[in-house]
Amino acid sequence: MKRLLLKTGILIFALAFTACEKEDNLQPEGQWDLSEAIILAPTADQTIILDEDTPNETITFNWDPAESSAGYAVTYEVLIKPSNATDFSAPIFASESYNNGTATALSVSYADMDEALAFAGFPANQEAEITFAIKAISLSKTSMATSELKVTRFETEALPQTLYISGTATENSNDLSQAIALKRLTDSNGALSNNYEVYTSLVAGETYMFYSERSLPALQFGGSDGSIEPFGDAIVAENSGVYRIAVNLDNNTYQLLQIDFWSMVGTPINGGWGGDEPLDYKGNGIWQASINLIETGGFVFRANGDWGYLLKRVVGTPNSLVLESDAGNQGVTVEDIPNNQTGLYIVTLDLSAENYNYAFEMDDTVVAPIETPAQLFLFENGTMIQELALNGDVFSTDRFIPMQASNSYTLNSASDGSGVAYSVNGLLGDSLIPDGDLVSDALTLVENNNTFTLVSDRAIRFSINFSTPELNWSYYNFKLFHWQNWDDRVELPMTYSHPNTFTITADLIAGSESKFISPWDFDMGSDSPTESTGNLINGGGSNLVNINSDGSYTVTIILEDDYQSGTYEFAQQ
Repeated sequence: MKRLLLKTGILIFALAFTACEKEDNLQPEGQWDLSEAIILAPTADQTIILDEDTPNETITFNWDPAESSAGYAVTYEVLIKPSNATDFSAPIFASESYNNGTATALSVSYADMDEALAFAGFPANQEAEITFAIKAISLSKTSMATSELKVTRFETEALPQTLYISGTATENSNDLSQAIALKRLTDSNGALSNNYEVYTSLVAGETYMFYSERSLPALQFGGSDGSIEPFGDAIVAENSGVYRIAVNLDNNTYQLLQIDFWSMVGTPINGGWGGDEPLDYKGNGIWQASINLIETGGFVFRANGDWGYLLKRVVGTPNSLVLESDAGNQGVTVEDIPNNQTGLYIVTLDLSAENYNYAFEMDDTVVAPIETPAQLFLFENGTMIQELALNGDVFSTDRFIPMQASNSYTLNSASDGSGVAYSVNGLLGDSLIPDGDLVSDALTLVENNNTFTLVSDRAIRFSINFSTPELNWSYYNFKLFHWQNWDDRVELPMTYSHPNTFTITADLIAGSESKFISPWDFDMGSDSPTESTGNLINGGGSNLVNINSDGSYTVTIILEDDYQSGTYEFAQQ
């Protein structure tokens, strides 16, 4: 027992002695000092001119070391701020010295210094007054020696290698760390250019700017009225909507094109090249829709129903896209997008900055077919007006049935309305491009007693597939083609009125030729082409040459419901 107590006493003494020794070596925080470094170069108020022809030349900062009175190790950072900044809390440049901060020197290249000054908003080819600091760090203590310096920037303004959009008007909720990247375009030689673009939405009355980085400091571009300037005022969005925003840093301009919709146009869709299947904007530059691909073959994506804005596939790529009108400027060739699929697919158009592309994914959404009746009739306000012809599971009519928005319609399997009733889940004639040459869409067919109607008076042609089940509708618009030289023709859209009537009032030129065309499915000429009134023949007859004096004319055509014939009238006002 005595031996055990003796050993315990020795252990307690040893622990106490060790603790005292450690306390002697670790002085309390406030009982030692850290001196400032002594700056040797650059000297106070020195002026340095940055030469963009020698971007790798350096400015060397060196200093005599700071000292810890307790002998602790010291490391260093070089900080730079504009001279008018109050402190170094947000430096425009910060770097530890050589050898992981232990050396008493650091060299900064002309290129890095110019970038830091540019990010701080100093203009090119002008003198910037800055303050630099040598920050000494030892344990939790710091000291700072400062000096002034004048630096003249490169003659040429710095241009960013990346560009982002951020602000209260944008989709990133004004969070610069989540700024939306712009796509950097190539030039005609395939090299990166200073042209950028982004597809995104804006909020009216809110603001946005362009940034070179997703954090500050960064190059910043504001502006107004199509012009941008470095560190200018934030741009105010005039209207809400989805836009293609194009930025040209060579001439400091920006352009906005409002994208009302992107749509799929071509062989695979209902209506083919005369049809239009719009996609819904999902955000982040992505459009998507479930589309029934009824045939294989080529297609394009079209903006706003305008043939001047077509996205086509870049030749030699699996699914990369570029605007046809800009392909030459970007050094690529394009082609219609091929398609070998049929069926219901989710079509995705991705116009985010990484790579403009498209994708098809089988739509597994199952809509149960409806049992196909033996007969099908269309009713208007309770009166049967049309029997549809059956082929397999599909009822259709070759007639363009004149229908009115003020009336209500139903479908029924019996001619007296006593059979099974059918309806659709939307309005007929509802389209983003109501004035297109051929306008078409599909609605889901449902088995119920609900009535349906149209957005506006139209002559509609039907195809109703009970296996899908859906109702496909289509209508045509006509134009008065008027010309003396075909290549200089004017195409004057006519206005539809019930029933199967199209009218326009326009200035016409004596001696000109005219025809009524819905490009290019219907082409109406006449067997009495010199008369102010007469008959129309689709795919036949002569060009009309019945304008004997310049003036304003009201022109009217009334078509038979198969659009193969009709009458016309030219009435001078």
